[in-house]
Amino acid sequence: MNWLVILCWSRRNPFVSIFLLLYYLSSTVHASSSPLSNSSIVPFSSPLYHSSDSLLREIKTLVGRHPDKFSIETMRGSNKGYLAEIVVVTYNHTKRQINKPKIRVLLSFGQHGRELITTEVALNLLHFIAGERRIPYYDSQSVENILDNLIIKVVPMENLNGRKLVEAGDSCDRRNGQGVDLNRNWSVDWGKKEKDYDPYEENPGSAPFSEPEAQIMRKLTSLFNPHIWVSVHSGMEALFMPYDHKNTIPAGLAGHVMKSVLEDLNRRHFQKKCLVGSGGGSVGYLAHGTTTDYMYDIAKVPMAFTFEIYGDASASQNDCFTMFNPIDKATFQTVIDDWCTAFITLFKEGTKMLGGAQLSVSDKTTFTWDHEDLHVEDNNSNNRDGLELAVQELRNYFRLFFLSTVLLMIMFCSRISKNKFNDLTLTLNGS
Repeated sequence: MNWLVILCWSRRNPFVSIFLLLYYLSSTVHASSSPLSNSSIVPFSSPLYHSSDSLLREIKTLVGRHPDKFSIETMRGSNKGYLAEIVVVTYNHTKRQINKPKIRVLLSFGQHGRELITTEVALNLLHFIAGERRIPYYDSQSVENILDNLIIKVVPMENLNGRKLVEAGDSCDRRNGQGVDLNRNWSVDWGKKEKDYDPYEENPGSAPFSEPEAQIMRKLTSLFNPHIWVSVHSGMEALFMPYDHKNTIPAGLAGHVMKSVLEDLNRRHFQKKCLVGSGGGSVGYLAHGTTTDYMYDIAKVPMAFTFEIYGDASASQNDCFTMFNPIDKATFQTVIDDWCTAFITLFKEGTKMLGGAQLSVSDKTTFTWDHEDLHVEDNNSNNRDGLELAVQELRNYFRLFFLSTVLLMIMFCSRISKNKFNDLTLTLNGS
């Protein structure tokens, strides 16, 4: 539907044109709530994958077996009645203290609900870190020596509500429980839309940090102050660094160091088959309001990365499960082993790179929460969200009013022209 069609109909049938105009406006204003056409609706059933409940339950059991290495917290947030919670697992070997600052690492998995393989990597990485499973190419003593220098916080499932939607049947859904893409809800270049913008897939929310999940992750980042950040996704095989919202990498030494780390991982573990570089320059489109850009630009994380760990380009567009997740056991296990090993290498090389720099170490290095629940309720953010929503609604109503006025003027002019034509016809007939 476009304006040409509406204008043509306005001269033939004004009442039909009003209906078309209202339909057009409604579809434009509410596009973000419309589902993807041909969305893949399949039952959640695969012997390779845990349900969200069973995966989190296994993680909690794992933590309970190693109280000297792990602790676990649940952070909860809400906004306008929408509730979200995020489990955070912390590795900090309390019985093997070292006399130098530790590197702080923050890892997030499952930001998009349909990317189940990422949460399986999180689970297996925790098993490897705990020493319950052997890491390929590393002996146990080498792994312990690497981990002694680190405090690691793992978010195994950032988007629990979105994951529940996938488990309920919609394997194409990447959004949270409010239909917002959490990887577009951060503040760096928020809300900008490219020509190929998909309001269903990339809904950025009503304002930066409108979503409790993003608020929780921002709070966690502020409290922990990480040196290394990795957001783990699937859909392709890539090792990305800032920036996502522009086709460039950070200037100077920082950009060079991050890229060299990624190139080394690509060479060692992936036979150089992964794309390496900025997300905006490598993936083929720009993304605005992403977590990794915020981590680097605003949170000032020295090393901020996005890992894309699997993708099946031959899968049907309607088969999202296969597109984003391996479905055979051999491929599944290869992805688990390769990426868990790559994380250990990242920990090792990242420690070397950052060890020679002046690190800002504060009490946050050994920070732990005294209670399980951290309620994130940002009143200022809520006020901003309400104001932004009100302004957006005013814009929509103003547009509707303006366009209706234009249409009425067209109808009025059309009626005048028709009357003049009839008068002219009568005059000619009378003569």
